[in-house]
Amino acid sequence: MKVLVLTGPESSGKSWLAGEIQARFGGVVVGEYVRHFIDQQQRDTCYADIADIARGQLAWEDAARAAKPALLILDTHLLSNMLWSQCLFGDCPGWLETELLARHYDQHLLLNPAGVPWVEDGQRCQPKLAERQAFHRACRDWLMKHGQPFSELSGSWSARRAAALEQVAALLGSVDQHAGPGY
Repeated sequence: MKVLVLTGPESSGKSWLAGEIQARFGGVVVGEYVRHFIDQQQRDTCYADIADIARGQLAWEDAARAAKPALLILDTHLLSNMLWSQCLFGDCPGWLETELLARHYDQHLLLNPAGVPWVEDGQRCQPKLAERQAFHRACRDWLMKHGQPFSELSGSWSARRAAALEQVAALLGSVDQHAGPGY
């Protein structure tokens, strides 16, 4: 099983790319638990919610890992939970990083916010490019500090898609990048 993580700031194409990757290569996509949590609770999150959101994200990830798909595509992982907790509340439960570092991820695709527009969806809160760039830098810094494998994707939507598909083909050892799902 290869585990791919899409990471970076909001509105940079993570969910869209997860779908594009799954359409091309198959696999299982794990979405963002926080979106489910907000939809269920019908309110903004608070610091007391961070542990529940992180446990929910881990439960979704663990259930998908247990199915042992050839490709597991994570729309996010605990890095986003950690950084959002720090950004919004100035603190983060320490166990999140411990849990994150205890797991193996084969590749991270770090999406740069520059080059694509911010899209309001009722849950996003960083319309300023500078805020999203700061989040991007925090992601990159953490990945580098902890020696996590990653590639940065930027540019237009089509450029991101092409780069993502190329990265996943390399990760899977695919010869034909234009093969259909499951190849």
